[in-house]
Amino acid sequence: MNLIVGLGNPGKKYAGTRHNLGFQVIETLSHCLNSSSFAQKFHSLYALARHKNTKVVLAQPLTYMNLSGKAVAELVANLHIDLPDLMIVCDDLDLPPGTIRLRKKGGSGGHRGLQSIIDVLGTTEFCRLRIGIGKPSGETDSSEYVLEPPEDYDKILLDEAVDRATEAVVCYIEGDIETAMNIYNKGLPEAD
Repeated sequence: MNLIVGLGNPGKKYAGTRHNLGFQVIETLSHCLNSSSFAQKFHSLYALARHKNTKVVLAQPLTYMNLSGKAVAELVANLHIDLPDLMIVCDDLDLPPGTIRLRKKGGSGGHRGLQSIIDVLGTTEFCRLRIGIGKPSGETDSSEYVLEPPEDYDKILLDEAVDRATEAVVCYIEGDIETAMNIYNKGLPEAD
């Protein structure tokens, strides 16, 4: 069984913001995999799906970003998930908008949601897929920037990135993280 957790903040106030790209990937996966309806349990909204004989749990923590570890730990413990079968999807300030990166393990890179998960699970040994949102320009504070909706050009890039991230997660479910990394760890799409 795979557990795919998209990070974000619950509530209409945060819908469509850069920090909620993980939630967007989960919603897209839900449609792609014809999942069950979302239910609330383990401090999360979660849905069940099946893809090529693999059971998949899709989850959106309701703990707010900085406390994501609480929800992820409950999901992992109650669903008996092995850490190689856990993938976290989140935004990343250090990647250009529209870029996606998969990793088998690693640090938080300053992402508070990832750090919360690392702290609560006590390990960095879980897969993650980061979606680049770029850094703010001018004097905009990073904490404000991630909670804003993207501007027009960035929105196009991020919508495309959500689609590629969804494909990458499906590839991971069908095979393994190395295969998905080899296919999807590429830069921005080249212009035609």
